[in-house]
Amino acid sequence: MRAIETSGLTKYYGKARGITDVNLAVEEGEFFGFIGPNGAGKSTTIRTLLGLIHKTGGSAKLLGMDISEKPEKLLKDVGYLPSEAVFYTGMRVKDVIRMSAELRRTDCACEAAALCERLELDTGKKVEELSFGNRKKLAIVCALQHLPHLCVLDEPTSGLDPLMQREFFAILKERNRAGATIFFSSHVLSEVQRNCTRAAIIRAGRIIACDSVEALAKTNAKRVHITGSADVSGLHAVRDLKTADGGMSFLYGGDCNLLLQTLAGQRIEDITISEPDLEEIFLHYYQEGGELA
Repeated sequence: MRAIETSGLTKYYGKARGITDVNLAVEEGEFFGFIGPNGAGKSTTIRTLLGLIHKTGGSAKLLGMDISEKPEKLLKDVGYLPSEAVFYTGMRVKDVIRMSAELRRTDCACEAAALCERLELDTGKKVEELSFGNRKKLAIVCALQHLPHLCVLDEPTSGLDPLMQREFFAILKERNRAGATIFFSSHVLSEVQRNCTRAAIIRAGRIIACDSVEALAKTNAKRVHITGSADVSGLHAVRDLKTADGGMSFLYGGDCNLLLQTLAGQRIEDITISEPDLEEIFLHYYQEGGELA
């Protein structure tokens, strides 16, 4: 059974585009990344999947159940972390956590206490006293305390310091090893590359690529760093040329022999040829609309 499956999922706000013909298939037990900058359609996709907003067209299933049928049953095994967490003022952290568990009619006290300890969350404070980062921690506890089979996380690390981010991903990996599916939306490419096995890239409301993280990052292009003086104007496969005092850097997708022949005899002090990182490839998908050569 697939944890998430969509076919032509579409959402319009009047005439304004939300998402168009989104097709996704996330297998149970995957740690799946959903990549795109702000405004690409990540949050709209997630909210439509969860039934928080009504789809305009297409279909979607979570854990084998159609999102249009029995939403309470469907969401019982889902943990959702919104990109921006808002809570009732005047309530203490422990009261918010308890209310979240009671809404699910589940005793989550033991797991909630363990999560609060690991995330260093003070449960005695009032919500309005919390920093942005601590509000995010509270949202994480509410989303994960009932041990959901599917965790849907929308930009979950914003506001968390690096140590808390590391602990948060440790928690997610533990849950994933125990069988939970993680659907992880982010615009931070390094997070996706370190933690996800597969990922989809969304641009202007459409999925433009979906594959293993390794395959998305695989390309014939190379990142070339040169120290010294060089003229590469005769090479047609040069992209993203950046020059600085003492050298240059560019992406090269052509014949390496031609590159070396062009550089031979020029005043080069040092040269490094390496694989481009996922962020460079991601930017190419957005700027060029296709795969690097």
